[in-house]
Amino acid sequence: MQTIQTALCSFGMSGMLFHAPFIDVHPKFQLKAVLERTNRIAHKKYPEIQSYSNLDELLADDDLELVIVNTPNITHFEYAKKVIQAGKHLVVEKPFTATVHEAEELIALADKYGVKLSVYHNRRYDSGFRTAKKVLEKSLLGELVDVEMHFDRYVPELSYKVHKETPTPAVGNLYDLGSHLIDQSLVLFGMPHSVYADFASHRPNSKVIDYFDVKLFYESHKVTLKSSYFVREPLPGNIFHGKKGSFIKSNADVQEKDLQSGKIPSSPDWGIEPENERGLLHAEINGKVIKEYIPTERGDYMRYYDQIYNSIREGMDLPVTGLDGLKVIKVIEAAIKSNTERKVIDLKI
Repeated sequence: MQTIQTALCSFGMSGMLFHAPFIDVHPKFQLKAVLERTNRIAHKKYPEIQSYSNLDELLADDDLELVIVNTPNITHFEYAKKVIQAGKHLVVEKPFTATVHEAEELIALADKYGVKLSVYHNRRYDSGFRTAKKVLEKSLLGELVDVEMHFDRYVPELSYKVHKETPTPAVGNLYDLGSHLIDQSLVLFGMPHSVYADFASHRPNSKVIDYFDVKLFYESHKVTLKSSYFVREPLPGNIFHGKKGSFIKSNADVQEKDLQSGKIPSSPDWGIEPENERGLLHAEINGKVIKEYIPTERGDYMRYYDQIYNSIREGMDLPVTGLDGLKVIKVIEAAIKSNTERKVIDLKI
């Protein structure tokens, strides 16, 4: 087995929690290098890695096959373009890019250079989303009427990370948390035919969006995607209503919390939610009305890297394609236009 030599372009929260732990314990990957301009935090945690002070030096490492572009949102396009031109496979953190035009350019460039390009939409592997997806795949709710998906937090203070609070392209809650919800909706239902959105900035002195309410319209149903930094009491993250029943489930995926506590992703109980967070299914099935809590699917971000390996080594499908990432940005652009013009925006699918 030939391991995939992998590098991270930064070692902030994304690199430290959502990438390095999985690459480090995955037997088919090796964390070989990290881009760290000043503090060698990654090198202290992983002494065998190579620390590079700039991207050009990192990309000159011929042993590297895969580069994770997990730098601030506004830099994704610039970094990803250089990685592709260096002939390396790449994973780009969400949001893929700031604009659809940038996404299109990167997809075309990856095709030209023959490299694999994936976007890191890890929330496809959250336990709550995987459970809701299974309920829908079994058609337990009948024809859908209304869907609501939340990604709320209680964070009234501004971030200490200046780039997250500076009103530049690809900054704000719509790009940060909204991209997760939009991707989840697109996985379940495909592209909507139209979009309506309302944004706000509720935190004192906030200059970027920290609240959004985005409506995605489909032929048979509507999807509402909401996020706010002023939700002290969490609402259910997944609310699905169909003509035969409802499914309601919290956002209780344990993976981020466990990563923050230092838990290893290869632990036997990885991704298993507490039993009291099970989703409620209230529906008519085979002529009988049932109301019961159903088992939660295991959350597992490692599946993403399993599929990345299979794609690079075996030629199998990527877990998330560049086109998937582009579609998310297309919806975001439509939502921004809707909020600005205060009207429903039709999407050309």
